[in-house]
Amino acid sequence: MSKLTKRDIVVAISNQTGMVQHEVFEVVQRTLDHITDSLAKNVAVELRNFGVFQPRLTKPRVGRNPNEPGSSFVIPPRATVKFKAGKIMRQRVEKLSRELKDASERKLVAESATTGANGS
Repeated sequence: MSKLTKRDIVVAISNQTGMVQHEVFEVVQRTLDHITDSLAKNVAVELRNFGVFQPRLTKPRVGRNPNEPGSSFVIPPRATVKFKAGKIMRQRVEKLSRELKDASERKLVAESATTGANGS
């Protein structure tokens, strides 16, 4: 499975807009820095049609070491970021999940057909 990097985003935007890559990089980096700074100040970030980033505090919980069954310790609360996808993103990803499910089902049918043909 491939992944999209910041560099990929910069190159794509540069190619689409004709802007110089280092200028696009500055804009992308400043955008990400601003989002990070807002979250660090406990301010939610809402990007319409994309999603919402919300800072939140996890609850303290009990952890156990599998190597020492009798010991347990408290994992302290910590700040994390929760992401909730926007409507358009959610719809597009749901479409992907249907496509992946269909592809998986086709693969299973093909595998069972070849297994049955081999007489296994």
